[in-house]
Parts: sequence; structure tokens; C-alpha cells
Amino acid sequence: MSSPQSDSFFAAFSLDGEDLSKSTVNTIRATLGIAGVVALIIGILITFWPKNSIVVLTVILGIYFLVAGIAYLGLGIFSRGISGGSRALDIIVGLLFLIAGFIVVFNATSSAVIIGIFLGVFIGIVWIVEGVVALVQSGDAASRGWAIFFGILSVVAGLIVLFSPLWGAVVLFWLAGISLIVLGIVQIIRAFTFGKGKRPAAPPAASAAA
Repeated sequence: MSSPQSDSFFAAFSLDGEDLSKSTVNTIRATLGIAGVVALIIGILITFWPKNSIVVLTVILGIYFLVAGIAYLGLGIFSRGISGGSRALDIIVGLLFLIAGFIVVFNATSSAVIIGIFLGVFIGIVWIVEGVVALVQSGDAASRGWAIFFGILSVVAGLIVLFSPLWGAVVLFWLAGISLIVLGIVQIIRAFTFGKGKRPAAPPAASAAA
């Protein structure tokens, strides 16, 4: 039997338009619509213009590095309540962020390729480890055949991506774009349909005659 706390927790994730005011419904619909349009646009750009999208995202990452570098430098230079060693570390981290930011922003295309390679290598290693774990644990699995099949498939896919990391990163990027398109469409539909069946609130009952 669920506790009242758990019921209220899950209720927060199951919004019902009939339980909300009209202004709240409109706010939620606008939020869903805006988020859906943004996800749809980004998904289309990633899916049909992956190269340009990767470069743009790389530039955004570089700008983040620059902002983080300035923040760490400011913390290290102007903070007076922390030790000298901590301030020195903040300054070093800030300088590293700034150097990385300048490299990424002014060499966006080359940086995008390098980031893609690192991402592909990371995903390949993760898939190989996941496959090995599945094979080791296949003896305890309810469906041993499927566990072995999944483990072998995961290891093979990981090896392919590991030896062709850039290709693997492009495929993952493309799949992310398709996922964002689907998510955006779902959110836009949700924005148009949320609260449509909302019934008008009943007028307050008249007080009983004394």
C-alpha cells in the first residue's frame, strides 16, 4: 500500500487539466509548445545538417569553457576567504578553461572532429564493458540465450565503434536528432490537447437555509 507521500510525489508527474485553473493550463500548454518547437527545430538541424550542427554545438561548448574560465579566474583572484592553495588551483583551472575555450571557438571544425572521436571511443568502451557484463551474468538470466545474444552484439558493436569512433559518433548524433524530432512533435501535440477536456468549474453550492 503506497504512503500519502509517495502518492503526492507521483501526482506531480501526472498532471490532469481538469484539476488545474485555466491560467495554469494555458501556461503549461505554452511551455509544452515552446519546448516542442525548439526540440523539433534542433532535431531537424541535427538530422539533415549534422556537420553544421556539430560545429555550432562545438562553438557553444567553447563559449561555455570561456565563461567558466573567467568565473574560475575571478574566484581565484578576488576571493579573500579561501586559502592561497585553493585560489591558485582556481586560477589554474580558469586558465585551462580559457585555453580550451579559445582553441575550441577558433578551431571549431577541427575541435568537432576531435570531440566526435572521443565520444565514439567512450561509447565503444561502454558497449564493450556492457556486453562483457551481460555475458558474465548470462548464467543467472531468465532468458540465457537472449542475454548471450545481447552480450555478443554489444561487444561487436563496441569494437566497431571503437575502431571507427567518428562514424559511431555521427550515427549517435543522427539518432539523437531523430529522437528530438519525435519528442518535439509529441510535445506540440500535447500542447494542443492538454486541458481540452477540462470541464468548467461548478458554481459554489448555495448555503442551506437556516
